[in-house]
Amino acid sequence: MIRLKDIAQHAGVSVMTVSKALRDEPDISGRTKAKIRQLADQFGYVPNTAARSLRLRSTKFFGLVIPAITNPIYARVVMAIEEQAHALGYEIILAHSLNNPEREEECIRRLLSRRVDGLFIHPVYRRETNARIYDDLLRRGTPTVLLGHRAAFCSRFINVETDDLNASKAVTRHLLELGHRRIACFAGQVFAPTAQERFEGYRRALREAGIEVEDKLMFNAGGTIEEGAKAALQMIDEGVRATAIQCVNDLVAIGAATTFMQQGVRIPQDLSIVGFGNILSAEHFRVPLTTVRQPKFRQGIAAMESMLKLLGGQPIESKRLPAEIIVRDSTGPAPKPDVK
Repeated sequence: MIRLKDIAQHAGVSVMTVSKALRDEPDISGRTKAKIRQLADQFGYVPNTAARSLRLRSTKFFGLVIPAITNPIYARVVMAIEEQAHALGYEIILAHSLNNPEREEECIRRLLSRRVDGLFIHPVYRRETNARIYDDLLRRGTPTVLLGHRAAFCSRFINVETDDLNASKAVTRHLLELGHRRIACFAGQVFAPTAQERFEGYRRALREAGIEVEDKLMFNAGGTIEEGAKAALQMIDEGVRATAIQCVNDLVAIGAATTFMQQGVRIPQDLSIVGFGNILSAEHFRVPLTTVRQPKFRQGIAAMESMLKLLGGQPIESKRLPAEIIVRDSTGPAPKPDVK
């Protein structure tokens, strides 16, 4: 393995000069820097990050914990964080919680053992009001930014979230403006703040229109394509009549829409369907999906901005980013009632 000492011998300078040149210190001439960098490239020199971390008391690593990279909602958030980290000379260590609290704790502890400089976490939401690992992070003082809404167990952390409540209200109003009055809700986990906000937006928009929420129009649809399909089958089996469905996310909407179309239901002529999140497949679905565009890349940038302030000891507040409705082909005017 090539060492600084080897480069110094070939360059005819001291090891300290080589070290400074590779760090681009101002007291080394440009000509010397160019010569040393050329030798470093020629010999394939790779810095010893472990030694550098001990010297600077910084690993230049960030930990990033998300449920799963296979969920497209996280792709652009991760990309934004990684791009910002790379530009700042940091590396990202990615871990998947798989929406399991025990695995989430294990992932966080492994990252802490790697002495990461900070953590980005999309929390695994649970019913409990306390979570040991989050209490430990507070005691340790580990710089931590939450990607998404806070719940009781993580309420004391800085976070970056989207304004799901007003975005959800806008979706329901869109359906109301199209003449829909029987709007079903395929909701997510009852203890997840995102699902709570999206349901609350739906509820408020209906009440402002003088329409009460009907329990039989409410379905627990989780958050996956499979769960969306299951909720659609339940709605069909129960004979619930609705002219539109507002789904907790795009995956649920795609699963539900696919199931209804397999049953001969036309979208949007017979049934309008709305998602949330604007994942790539929403635009390219068989019937392009009306949905909510979340500023996912901006969320990643905002999260890194918050992290840098935490590392610098600067005053900081949580951020709430606006989202906007994107109208596509999956929504249309409410069908006229059959006249007999």
